[in-house]
Amino acid sequence: MPRSQGNTARALMVGVAACTLSVIVTGCAVGSNGASSAPISIQRGYIVDATTAWQKLNTVAYRGKQDDISFVDDKTGWYGNGAGKLYRTTDGGNSWQEQLSKPGTFVRTVGFVDAQRGFMGNVGTDYYPGVTDTNPLYETRDGGVTWSVVPQSRISGPLVKGLCAIDILKKQSIYQGVLQDRTIIHAAGRVGGPGFVMRSLDGGESWKVLDLNQQVGPILDIKFFDENNGLVFAGTDANVEKSNALILQTRDGGATWKKVYQSTRPYENTWKASFPTRKTGYVTVQSYDPDKSASKRVVAKTTDGGNTWSEIPLVDEHAVRQFGIAFADEQTGWVGTSTTGFQTVDGGVTWSRVNMGRAVNKIRLIPTADGLVGYAIGVDVHKLVVAKRK
Repeated sequence: MPRSQGNTARALMVGVAACTLSVIVTGCAVGSNGASSAPISIQRGYIVDATTAWQKLNTVAYRGKQDDISFVDDKTGWYGNGAGKLYRTTDGGNSWQEQLSKPGTFVRTVGFVDAQRGFMGNVGTDYYPGVTDTNPLYETRDGGVTWSVVPQSRISGPLVKGLCAIDILKKQSIYQGVLQDRTIIHAAGRVGGPGFVMRSLDGGESWKVLDLNQQVGPILDIKFFDENNGLVFAGTDANVEKSNALILQTRDGGATWKKVYQSTRPYENTWKASFPTRKTGYVTVQSYDPDKSASKRVVAKTTDGGNTWSEIPLVDEHAVRQFGIAFADEQTGWVGTSTTGFQTVDGGVTWSRVNMGRAVNKIRLIPTADGLVGYAIGVDVHKLVVAKRK
């Protein structure tokens, strides 16, 4: 839904609450062949030039990729990792306090409704070594000071093995003549399968499980635009050798699903998605093909709200494996990969290599009165501050 700058800002704020990703960086333009050209900058509502750079934050060292970070404003946020650790900051990442240490739990996804109410997804057992926790979903009501398992008594449907994504959507609706705030939450997973969606229409007090195992292998991300219309980002098979990247769409709250995109190559999943507007969205297509000649990396893009998708080239480089993706508007966005980050300012026609850390799996963008603040998590946590153009 292309709109004015004011509506774009509101769309970004919704995107943050719904666990979407975004960042801002500069670099050298990269076409589909990986060749670079002169530095470019964003000539939009924010100042991005040669002095703009991601800053590595002082966090506890961790071996490997960390998966999720969530902010409710530009200062207050949380991140977790596979060691069962969860950390909180209230000063924009200058300092972090450990809030959870639970060996055997793999913190795969984190989503906060506000500074007090939040949810944490565990990837579950039988996939990563050392994970013994079988509980898929935890909640906090005190800003992460204490966490408790969301009990099965509040969940209708089959047992969920594990989770990889949490989507939080805040909406207003009229109930008996009164305008009320509503929080709709979807949690989905998992990497390697099985594919389930947990759905709450009352802010996480009660949940319904949707079983998608007949239609997908793993589910890696989820995005809902309202109570009825949503997308899951997945793979066709739990065996990655047989898997194509897959996107399913629902228009009836998950009662039925329709395939709207499937890649033609094996060894692929979709990974993370970003919708800067209601109509325009992007998703990373992740390849595990060991054949080094299978080196072309692509991003899938929609301009009609997810009804149809096309592939756009990212780079021709076998070592690149895509993870997180983030778009601030229809043209300006970023991809985190195993080796580096990439930026586009023309809707994916060209891309720039940018230093935003390795294996960036999630990026959050928070609008502020002065501009934007971005946080990116992978092997490390990085931060970017961008001012508005006057």
